[in-house]
Amino acid sequence: MSKVYLHPTREKSLLRKHPWVFSKAVERTEGRCRRGDTVDVYSADNQWLGRGAFSPDSQIRVRIWTFDEKQSIDNAFFTQRIQTAMTARQHVINQANTNAYRVIAAESDGLPGVTIDKYDDVLVLQLLSAGAEKHRDKILWSLNKCFPEHRIYDRSDVDVRKKEGLEPIKGPVQGEVLAPITIRENDVSIIVDIENGHKTGFYLDQRDNRYISAQYMEGADVLNCFCYTGTFATYALKYGAKHVTNVDVSQPALDIAKAHIELNHLPMAQATFIKQDVFELLREYAQSDKMFDHIVLDPPKFVDSKSSLNRAARGYKDINLYAMKSIRSGGYLSTFSCSGLMSSDLFQKIVSDAALDAGREVRIIKRYSQASDHPVATNFPEGYYLKGLLCQVF
Repeated sequence: MSKVYLHPTREKSLLRKHPWVFSKAVERTEGRCRRGDTVDVYSADNQWLGRGAFSPDSQIRVRIWTFDEKQSIDNAFFTQRIQTAMTARQHVINQANTNAYRVIAAESDGLPGVTIDKYDDVLVLQLLSAGAEKHRDKILWSLNKCFPEHRIYDRSDVDVRKKEGLEPIKGPVQGEVLAPITIRENDVSIIVDIENGHKTGFYLDQRDNRYISAQYMEGADVLNCFCYTGTFATYALKYGAKHVTNVDVSQPALDIAKAHIELNHLPMAQATFIKQDVFELLREYAQSDKMFDHIVLDPPKFVDSKSSLNRAARGYKDINLYAMKSIRSGGYLSTFSCSGLMSSDLFQKIVSDAALDAGREVRIIKRYSQASDHPVATNFPEGYYLKGLLCQVF
């Protein structure tokens, strides 16, 4: 086994079971350490710390597979991790009455760089680290053992693979997927395009939030910004909203939003679809005194790196400020950030500053988070990325 030795005092995070070793923490290596190879990590005083995957191209030089020195990274290892994750998610399947959920949430399930989502009988795979790619065959073997007779599709077409020295991969792995898949959650039917859709095809992490927000939309005039395929609006109409307006820059996404209303036998006359930039439209509404009872802001990821945090903060403030100006007194704002580098405290501060500049009194009613099949391991706080606020605006 090749070895990675750390600089003195750089073992503290591993002793706390954090699964990342950064390049600046590495003092030297012994043996052949190629992309994705399994290596043992040692402290400067030769204490064994963990076993992980080496990535010479990434700032995250080692991603730890296990903190058990006796554990091998073989088929049994991946099968056990997947089976443990499946057992932990059984309550999600039962409570949400769903056939779609996240099977593996990367580091939070002990499999760094591995994301697996299940849509009915299709598994969508993302291998985003050198170690995950190195063990592709073992992961596929384990998926076949845990999910027999499932089709598998690869969506490892994410830019982050470049940081690991990997090329994007996309396409069927096992079986043929000819058309969008229809899933169900909370008695709502949803169309998922695993080939061209965002992430692995759909935002499973918003499942709980779609349901919670809909409880505050009965009889409401709802504006659904950055609507993508309109599932917040579908829930809104199902739970008695008076009217929903879906806004997105993507016409194909808006077309699926329309299809969702038809699929769920909801009144199309109570829905409007606008292809426009949300920033521009919110400004127009604020200037024209157009008002709504509930506005949903679910923007794409604004923060890609620490250097872009200030720019992203300005973007979040702008959309929240103009949205608050267009909410009737006593109405609601459901506002989200899916940027992992945006902390909950900073996001709340941005919303608070927007309220001050908008001249509105705003109270936080609930805090949104990612669905429970997207867990956050206590040794990996970076797994908490989706945060949101349900605010009442006066």
